[in-house]
Amino acid sequence: MSIDLSKLLTERRNANSANIDILTTEEMLTVINQEDQQVAHAITPYLPQIAQVVDKVAAALQAGGRLIYIGAGTSGRLGILDASECPPTEQVVGIIAGGHKAILSAVENVEDNKAQGAMDLQNLNFSSRDVLVGLAASGRTPYVIGAMEYAHSQNAFVAIVSCNPHGEMAQLADVAITPVVGPEVVTGSTRLKAGTAQKLVLNMISTGAMIRIGKVYSNLMVDVEA
Repeated sequence: MSIDLSKLLTERRNANSANIDILTTEEMLTVINQEDQQVAHAITPYLPQIAQVVDKVAAALQAGGRLIYIGAGTSGRLGILDASECPPTEQVVGIIAGGHKAILSAVENVEDNKAQGAMDLQNLNFSSRDVLVGLAASGRTPYVIGAMEYAHSQNAFVAIVSCNPHGEMAQLADVAITPVVGPEVVTGSTRLKAGTAQKLVLNMISTGAMIRIGKVYSNLMVDVEA
């Protein structure tokens, strides 16, 4: 099946970096830095949606549920990174298409397996008490869509973090967090601005939820062991 990636915001060519291959190293880095500065501003309009997800996650954690991140490639790795930094780890779980091997290296075609996304949630005994956050820069990853559809069949709350607001995932989500960061400085390399945007949003979701459930006093972490 042929897919016209040029229609996806994250896959378009960036006019600001059209000559990046002939710039000096410092000029090249200046272009990257200037593009990166757009990311935080792109997230600002979505703070109300992020707040909704934070409150849903906090309620789920307090009721014995879990926050489950699911994605493929860079997006999946970011979910696992965020989950691994949120003890106790059984409350926040990251799933990546292709399993453990895909954390360290690329695994081909696993992101297109829609049925596997649902199966991976089933293997976790995913239920209505849990919250699912689907991660995909493109907003169209079949693996994540399969997981989202299964989560809905369990009457669970489903959110997404993507950089394409018109993707299929946004249409399926209860809450869609879709900051528009624009084309990457290297076309299609969504580990750059899109990855940064996803990381910033995941920071907010997990940190905000932990604050809401009482894991922070003033601005100090509590319930930790030295």
